[in-house]
Amino acid sequence: MMDWTDRHCRAFHRGLSRRARLYTEMITAMAILHGDRDRLLRFDACEHPVALQLGGSEPKALAEVARIAEDLGYDEINLNVGCPSDRVKSGSFGACLMREPALVADCMAAIAEAVAVPATVKCRIGVDDQDPEVALFDLVDQCAAAGVRTFAVHARKAWLQGLSPKENRDIPPLDYPLVYRLKAERPELTIVINGGIASLEEAEAHIAAGVDGVMLGRAAYHTPEILGQADRRLFGEDAADVDGFEAIERFRPYMAARLAEGQHLAGMTRHLLGLFTGRPGARAWRRILTTESIRPGAGLDVVDRALAAVAAPPERLAATG
Repeated sequence: MMDWTDRHCRAFHRGLSRRARLYTEMITAMAILHGDRDRLLRFDACEHPVALQLGGSEPKALAEVARIAEDLGYDEINLNVGCPSDRVKSGSFGACLMREPALVADCMAAIAEAVAVPATVKCRIGVDDQDPEVALFDLVDQCAAAGVRTFAVHARKAWLQGLSPKENRDIPPLDYPLVYRLKAERPELTIVINGGIASLEEAEAHIAAGVDGVMLGRAAYHTPEILGQADRRLFGEDAADVDGFEAIERFRPYMAARLAEGQHLAGMTRHLLGLFTGRPGARAWRRILTTESIRPGAGLDVVDRALAAVAAPPERLAATG
């Protein structure tokens, strides 16, 4: 979710679900140590619980960054061992580390020693010609021996040779039963399943199959209103669902505060385009936000105009008057 789940996106998503754990984009440890740390790590208090997702393979550097992140208030440090982006092919981070489970375990041991918050791993089931039944279990077992208790598993291989990052999200076949088996054979671990999950119905089915949780990526981004049902359906809370209209009202104070700091509206509204998908007026909503948010001095009146173009459901019209 690089370039997608920035702090604006996370603040917006928090308005839809109180319970879902939010993850940052994958940020390399070296970028944090040598770059604009404030820009890379800044987050709003409303985002909790929020996890910092790191890329890297140097235990000392990862431990140092983990300490920095814990001091800033992050609730979890997650090492990404599943990203298939072009940048991982140098061998320094991401999915290529599936080939080096001992190194990943060393990295996780260093992170776990440095911080008190949970240190977790996000991985694939294997890369290239690896046998997933060997690669996945080997990585998990070595990391578990280093103290890791939570794993988010994208249930497909990454083909670093021959497929683009985009193709790696769709072409390698999903193997959900292998992740179910991992949980069944390692019941003491927390196993979160990821990959190709497009709806809450699918999420509920995975939980019924025995895994401890579900990680949603593109489905949550492109159709964010599904998060508005998550607290009730996945966490069992006695809470009203949050629709797109309520989500915008909750996000409004955040947008106003960022605009007052001099930030551009378009940087925030780009994360709102998936709201109201399938509803009359959704196309106008996207058009107004896309064309008007980029104008100099654009403010919340742009959001109001876009919102007015969307047809409210009858129950909301009745409730508001």
